Amino acid sequence: MQVIENLKVKEKVYIEKLDNGLTVMIIPKSGVQKKYMIWGTNYGSNDNKFIVPGENKETEVPNGVAHFLEHKLFEQENGTNSLDVLTSLGVNANAYTTNNHTAYLFECTDNFYEAMDELMDYVQHPYFTDENVDKEKGIIGQEIMMYDDYPDWRVYLNVMQAMYHNHPIKIDITGSIETINKIDKEILYKCYNTFYNPSNMALVIAGDFQPEEILEEVKKRLIEKTNQGEIKRIYPEEPESIVQEKIEQKLEVSQPLYTIGIKDSREKCTLENKNEIVKKHLSIEILLNLLIGRSSELYKKLYKEGILFGQPSLDYEFGKNYAHILITGQSPNPEKLYTNFKAEVKNMKEKGINEHDFERIKKMIYGGYIKEYNDVEDIARIFLSDYFKGINSFDYLEEIDGVNIEYLNQVLQDVFKEEKMVISIVKN
Repeated sequence: MQVIENLKVKEKVYIEKLDNGLTVMIIPKSGVQKKYMIWGTNYGSNDNKFIVPGENKETEVPNGVAHFLEHKLFEQENGTNSLDVLTSLGVNANAYTTNNHTAYLFECTDNFYEAMDELMDYVQHPYFTDENVDKEKGIIGQEIMMYDDYPDWRVYLNVMQAMYHNHPIKIDITGSIETINKIDKEILYKCYNTFYNPSNMALVIAGDFQPEEILEEVKKRLIEKTNQGEIKRIYPEEPESIVQEKIEQKLEVSQPLYTIGIKDSREKCTLENKNEIVKKHLSIEILLNLLIGRSSELYKKLYKEGILFGQPSLDYEFGKNYAHILITGQSPNPEKLYTNFKAEVKNMKEKGINEHDFERIKKMIYGGYIKEYNDVEDIARIFLSDYFKGINSFDYLEEIDGVNIEYLNQVLQDVFKEEKMVISIVKN
């Protein structure tokens, strides 16, 4: 096994790529009672057009298949539901679908190997029939309708619609009532057989384990599958421009919700240079905290004026051919907040970054990363997500030293462009 050690956090990750292509990552946490396992596939809601390895023609499937598959995998041929089986073992089990990956997981203190048996069994044995697929359409249809009225989801989805013209990142992960009605068992099996091949998957285990021993336990539970090779994913051309600067929706909310989005340049969203991607991500985190973090001058001003009640969430999301910044929160006057934010960006570009503030925020962000490595759930999920982006999570701790004011000023000029900014508002 390859061993990657980070001396700053005194952590190691053991990585083994098996003959069938599956990547297994083991993070030993000596003396920790909680154990965590997550098995993911590099397949999310964005992957609706692709060429199956060994084929020449393009396959296009309806929106929502990745999420539909996630739901269906729990249902077994013997009539049981694996989520119920895992719950009966006393473990906390779940699954989720994002734009770029799907994951199945559990955490526990006891019954780890019994839970591992169940998870590795249901992920490798899909069971789709006409009847159970039709039944699931009704369940997911209700979920779609529920999310249509969920303000936090709408403010996010709307900001994507405002930023992106064509990229599937703008599409609801669950699909729509219309698109899920086009899904049948043949589509599910085709997508499962394409994307749930071990060569497209990664498994992360964190807890008090001996790496060699737990790796053997994983191997014992794998069914035989050959490495199928690379899946060619097809994404539409995405213009540099935004679609519209402002999008507003009326829903029942106690206070207006807002998300400010900043669309990143498409040619800088490739994942080939992982060190540069990590360094840029860290720089954007620092800049967002300098601009509108809890200790920033803008935050103090807007808090005093009653425009902000708490620090907004600050995120930089990126994947295959997309990247954007999201600033989300509640405000009685989102338009005024947005105007002030744009003015603060302009002011920082003109005056430059205060060195004392930069060093303080950099230390704070470094401390946040250190803290994440203490929790088996956080570290396992981070390693899985980063792996599918071609990144080793320890890279963040290594690259932060290379972030200086000159680099930060360059990112500020390149990314924080007013013509790439949008705002989504949900209010009564």
